[in-house]
Amino acid sequence: MISSQQDTKRPRLRRSGRLREYANLLFFLIAVYTLLEMAIPRSVVQQISMFPTLMEGQRLLISRVSFLFGEPQRGNIVVFEAPGALPADPPLIKRLIGLPGETLEFRDQTVYVDGQQLLEPYLNEACTIINCGDDLWKLEADEYFLMGDNRNHSRDSRVFGPVTREHLVGRAIVRWWPPAAWGVLNYTYDEVQ
Repeated sequence: MISSQQDTKRPRLRRSGRLREYANLLFFLIAVYTLLEMAIPRSVVQQISMFPTLMEGQRLLISRVSFLFGEPQRGNIVVFEAPGALPADPPLIKRLIGLPGETLEFRDQTVYVDGQQLLEPYLNEACTIINCGDDLWKLEADEYFLMGDNRNHSRDSRVFGPVTREHLVGRAIVRWWPPAAWGVLNYTYDEVQ
């Protein structure tokens, strides 16, 4: 018969086994953190160019994966490197307005895509003639046109021109800070009148 004392004893981990477990856990955590940083980096809103959708100081999670496996869509909020930006310059955050092959026209402070007016319910205010003068842009096969929601206070494709796909970092998917402003940013549309 086996004593009850032997039944309650559990095998002990050897000290070297415990250290190995801690090292494996640490390695796993570092690997997960690195993969998340590569696939879902964080970004901070640094200007008022996307007001009222995004406020200065808010923090966003960015999905790089969404552009690896899918195409950017009109209405996406995109983080990108501006053409001609210096390596130390932070990436910009704007809304994708024009897609490859489209013709964008600015007429009477309104955006037209291939001759049809673009409905933009997210705009902060009507764009002034100084900031949104009449203009025409024909996008090439790999060009995107990005603009801020606060058009009178945005440095965007109207200034530096269309952005190629290689400059797109990713799509903003979640506003996570401050907690009161938490929300999913999945606005895509193709509304032209």
